[in-house]
Amino acid sequence: MSTERGQKKDGRGGKNARNQQDSEFVEHVVKVYRVAKVVKGGRRFSFSAIVVVGDGKGKVGAAMGKATEVPEAIRKAIERAKRRMFSVPIVNTTTPHDVIGKADAASVMLKPASLGTGIVAGGPVRAVVDAAGYKNILTKSLGSNSATNVVWATLDGLRQLKTAEQLASMRGLEVADIL
Repeated sequence: MSTERGQKKDGRGGKNARNQQDSEFVEHVVKVYRVAKVVKGGRRFSFSAIVVVGDGKGKVGAAMGKATEVPEAIRKAIERAKRRMFSVPIVNTTTPHDVIGKADAASVMLKPASLGTGIVAGGPVRAVVDAAGYKNILTKSLGSNSATNVVWATLDGLRQLKTAEQLASMRGLEVADIL
């Protein structure tokens, strides 16, 4: 049986079944923290990872996973983030309106951007808006720059977004009255 370089002998083309199944999701490991617990014999290290998962079409979620090994912490975070996914409105590749999300001392401002602007965002915010599927957005991170709190603040801002149709139905008005 001849195999080309980069392919496995089992006929799967070098990819395992899990990668093919989960290819529909965008996964970003935002940060991995090493935590030390001091015990009688010295220090015991464990790891916590914050991960953002999205489908790139308007659904996003984030979670933290903790374990004694880094890959296990990332795996736990990915599973938990997939369970916590929620829908966000995307209007012409951007947000419907300005919003400020807050979490502890971190604040994140999200603004709609015109076509061709791209994602103007720092690390943790970029991971969230990219996983959600926004292509044109302006952001500004204010206050704390803790990656964990910035991710939570970004998600808070995304949860506040409403389309004109949603606002009209909430207020009992026509869409034209709101616009």
